Amino acid sequence: MWQMMDLLYAHKKDMVAPEDALPGRDAYPYPLAREHLVLGTDMLGPDAPRDPHPWPEDAEELILAGGCFWGIERIAWQIPGVHTTSVGYAGGYTPHPTYEEVFSARTGHAEAVRVIYTGGEDTLRALLTEFWQQHDPTTANRQGNDVGTEYRSAVYWTTDVQGEVVRDSATRYQEALDSAGRGAITTEFAPLAEAGNGVYYTAEPEHQQYLEKNPTGYCNHGFNGVACSL
Repeated sequence: MWQMMDLLYAHKKDMVAPEDALPGRDAYPYPLAREHLVLGTDMLGPDAPRDPHPWPEDAEELILAGGCFWGIERIAWQIPGVHTTSVGYAGGYTPHPTYEEVFSARTGHAEAVRVIYTGGEDTLRALLTEFWQQHDPTTANRQGNDVGTEYRSAVYWTTDVQGEVVRDSATRYQEALDSAGRGAITTEFAPLAEAGNGVYYTAEPEHQQYLEKNPTGYCNHGFNGVACSL
């Protein structure tokens, strides 16, 4: 099945060049949802176009990508210390893209999840533990039957300390993968400010907390068979 999907979507596995990316637009072409359906918290925080609501003073921001963003978001919102989550697009070039544009693999963006959390390194390591264990970081530009650069594995951080913890966790998890006879991590690592155009774009309202709205909806995330204490 994977071989068939690879052949069908082979054209989507090559990252688009910045000059060839879709042009996008100057503003969101859709309204933004604000309240998290599960946590009841504000998803937009200071990014709200009007009436910005601050997040907790000690809150930190991390962007995770690992296949379909519906599943990664559900994993993240269940972690103690997570204040809010949203799904969106990051790491690409097209400003204010739509879901359909990202799916075309012509924007450079990954389907991503913005995680706003408190609790410092303890919460961060808990997030990373579940991130590594609940998707396959060894398959480049693919998660299961989902093929394309928009489904790549990526972590974009917003502080230098986060970057150090992320890289340490990757080293530890690679050791676990090696012991299990699995392949090399293909995950993209970068500060958010250096990933594509450096911006996280919130996705359309219908995608926010999708698996809470649709409990039997599509999700290819689950334990990948390799556990590790980070």
